[in-house]
Amino acid sequence: MPAFVIRWVATALAIGVAAQVLPGIQVDGLWAAIVAALLLGLVNVTLRPILLLLTLPLTVVTLGLFALVVNGAMLVLVASVVKGVHVAGFGSAVLGAILISLVGSLLTWLLQPRPRVHVEVQRFTSVP
Repeated sequence: MPAFVIRWVATALAIGVAAQVLPGIQVDGLWAAIVAALLLGLVNVTLRPILLLLTLPLTVVTLGLFALVVNGAMLVLVASVVKGVHVAGFGSAVLGAILISLVGSLLTWLLQPRPRVHVEVQRFTSVP
């Protein structure tokens, strides 16, 4: 399975977990979580780097904590576009972004196929 699909499935499951754990996030169904995961991935690839660059001075002053605010803003943006995904407030969005990131990373790590290592030992004998 391609790495993109593994990451997509992991993010969709993480969105579902965040909806179950956090009262401020609601996902109406599986398809809403799948579409939200796809859109969140696209937003994180395109818009998030620009916002992180624009807010770099504030991120440096806050020792990186402002990046959590940017992640929460990305989640609010996705929730405003995808029908069936609702975020109650910005605090819920920041907590949801943290939880989605942690659970998604853990699931991606668990779902990735492990590379197989083949070690071959050869013995060389000297010719007299």
